[in-house]
Amino acid sequence: MLVHPWDAPEDDAEWQSWLAGHDFGQLAVNGPPGEPPHVQPLHFAFDATCGPYGEVVTHLTRPNPLWPALEADPVVLLSVVDDYVYVPGPWQAAPDEPPEHGVPTSFYAAVQLRCRARVVDDPDEKAGLLNRQVGHFQPHGGSARAAAGEAPYGRLLSGIRGLRLEVTGVRAKFKYAGKRTGEVRDRIAAELAGRRGPRDAAAREHLSRRGGLRPKPSG
Repeated sequence: MLVHPWDAPEDDAEWQSWLAGHDFGQLAVNGPPGEPPHVQPLHFAFDATCGPYGEVVTHLTRPNPLWPALEADPVVLLSVVDDYVYVPGPWQAAPDEPPEHGVPTSFYAAVQLRCRARVVDDPDEKAGLLNRQVGHFQPHGGSARAAAGEAPYGRLLSGIRGLRLEVTGVRAKFKYAGKRTGEVRDRIAAELAGRRGPRDAAAREHLSRRGGLRPKPSG
């Protein structure tokens, strides 16, 4: 993923804060020689306090075809993308050029976590990982805790394998007209507000948060 200076996060807190609200992504694992990567959509829980970059915990069913490739090469990439919108060309046209000369583009937020994976098969450790995930997705409870050998989930633990992903590197990108003039960014923001598409509000918030909306003159 190419990250221009104007699309890069301002600091680690920016991508960590965004990722805290996004817990579904795609795990890419190197395939065997001559084969494409395995890509697995999944829910996960990210803990920024573990290690220098954080840790991801998740699990998959035991029959998943990803396991042999993962055990052959534990270096993986977890990709998370959201808040994406299509931006028509006229919205991006410079003030001194015809609207039809504007270049269309995509806005999006993306975080890619390079990780070293460790497969978890110990029943007690798997139960602990499941409880961490459930605690993330159901912070107010409502489900029994998993415990090896105990109902209701103990007998199901053999059907899954846990994954602990130690994050060793991060690439993050917030592509929201960072190199455009304030006048153009203001126009895009107004167009997003008027279009009201599924992710337009989130894109406009990024545009504003990253300096896309100039203060309007008073009086």
